[in-house]
Amino acid sequence: MNKTELVAAMAEKAGLSKVDAGKALNAYIDVVKEQLAKGEKVSLIGFGTFGVVDRPARTGRNPRTGKTIKIAAKRSAKFKAGKGLI
Repeated sequence: MNKTELVAAMAEKAGLSKVDAGKALNAYIDVVKEQLAKGEKVSLIGFGTFGVVDRPARTGRNPRTGKTIKIAAKRSAKFKAGKGLI
């Protein structure tokens, strides 16, 4: 399911227009991005939790050449599914 299909399904389930459902989905995505940028968690009981993980710097290997390379530290988003999701 892509974003357009998700918006259509949300609109049908909630009795909204596709435009309003699209605005709601975009607002939700924006809020989650803002909270993750601050390092905060976003928890939806029964669905799951969005969070941020700090990954330390490490060494890896280039699979083509076999040479050791340095992989920089970074922050990445994670999602942990809730028990009621599936």
